[in-house]
Amino acid sequence: MYVRTKTTEGRTYLQIVESIWREGKSHQRVVATLGRIDKLQAKGDIDKVILALSRYSEKVKVTEEYREGKLEAKKVSRVGPDLVAGRLWNELGLGEVIGGLLEGRKHSFSVERAIYLSTLSRLFFPGSDRKAKRITRDYQVVGAEGIELHHLYRAMAWLGENREVIEEKLFDRNRNLFTSLSVVFFDTTSIYFEGEGGKELGARGYSKDRRPDENQMVVGVVTDQDGRPISCPMWPGNTTDARTIVPVARGLQKRFGVGDVVIVADRGMVGKKNAEALAHLGFTYILGVKMRLEKKAMREVLSHSGRFTEVESNLKVKEVIHNGKRYVVCLNPEEAKKDAASREAIVSQLKEKLKKGTGQLVGNSGYRRFLKVTKESVILDEEKIKTDEKFDGKWVLITNSDLPTDEISTRYKELWMVERVFREAKDTLETRHVFHQKDTSIMGHVFISFLALLLMHELKRRIDFPAEWDEIRADLDALYEVEVQSDGSTYFLRSPLEGICGKVLKSVGVAIPPTARKR
Repeated sequence: MYVRTKTTEGRTYLQIVESIWREGKSHQRVVATLGRIDKLQAKGDIDKVILALSRYSEKVKVTEEYREGKLEAKKVSRVGPDLVAGRLWNELGLGEVIGGLLEGRKHSFSVERAIYLSTLSRLFFPGSDRKAKRITRDYQVVGAEGIELHHLYRAMAWLGENREVIEEKLFDRNRNLFTSLSVVFFDTTSIYFEGEGGKELGARGYSKDRRPDENQMVVGVVTDQDGRPISCPMWPGNTTDARTIVPVARGLQKRFGVGDVVIVADRGMVGKKNAEALAHLGFTYILGVKMRLEKKAMREVLSHSGRFTEVESNLKVKEVIHNGKRYVVCLNPEEAKKDAASREAIVSQLKEKLKKGTGQLVGNSGYRRFLKVTKESVILDEEKIKTDEKFDGKWVLITNSDLPTDEISTRYKELWMVERVFREAKDTLETRHVFHQKDTSIMGHVFISFLALLLMHELKRRIDFPAEWDEIRADLDALYEVEVQSDGSTYFLRSPLEGICGKVLKSVGVAIPPTARKR
């Protein structure tokens, strides 16, 4: 039974209608016509009818009494984040995998719920473990009511010890999502510690956070061609990028049973030994080349004859075979203009500064690459300037793949997905700051971001409309339930849906909570 309007001869009437099933078809039967809607509104009759009917509906009565201030809110709980994250957590099998590993172990608390609480917090309310504990006061987190701060610390240590087997079991359980796995992307970043960090993980190294003064660790992420995280390997902070890719490739074979894929990685991974090792393992690879560190070889590659082929508006490519190796030279015409303008500006500044003296020029790396320094003088090196022009807007890839040249270049450009994962982990999910001291706890802390990224990726995969993460987070955060008591019974009253909240809930298969429900 429902209410509808019907317009006849320019007048709109309000009717109560019910649907009935007759002769295999649905029919509508008018139960009553309440009158012309304009007259009902003018007299206030609609409000009177609603109020009269509400006496026979407990939920409507309670809602109205709360709106009028007759009932006191006992508790307000935000429910949106848990409704969505909880559904994804279970459907991806995280609860089942973690619970299975904990089976038979005796803990005074639910380790799985502690890990879920930390993941939910990292996803929607990034911050410390203390903050994760505080959200249970204001947010619904099913099953985490008794979790204390020391439980979260213990859960991080357990998670750090078991993260690799969790990755493997998740991959195996969701193998249907990876049925088209033909490419994997790999990249690394560094995360510095507040304090000394772990005994083995904590070390000084090349800091991508520009914090060489702090101990750090190196974190990698392996994703599939759709950006879905597969693995999150970790190393001590003094590990170079070149020492990471071969262990990752071996792990893909031994841990995940993956072999017939193309590995795409950035410039720090390339090297003769790495390329040979990947080929020996049976992998196809597409690796960026550190052009300025291999100047002699690159001068020959870049000088190689052959025309560029346009792949897209701002990408041209050509294939070069040099010393039996296959290279793909990529050119971005817009970046070439920017590089040329930047160099011209530097050279112009150098000419002016050389007139005034050479004291501080040699120590500036931006200037030094265009200077010829001898015991007697410091002058512009025209040969270096000419050589530098060959690099404008270009990057070079080395590969053992037989894929078409244009596809190799576009595959490499897709490596931005891993870079986006790092941005989300460091910024959106605020993996920093890391205050833990034990290695296992530090790895567990970082792995929480990996689990949060899994949920984030799965949510974005299911949403079929454009939405920024901040918008999703804010609109889910605005969904809450108010607990009230009336006539000895407890009711939960839901807030109105804000923005895209309803669409997000629908995308993950979560029913919108009723406006009012009785415990």
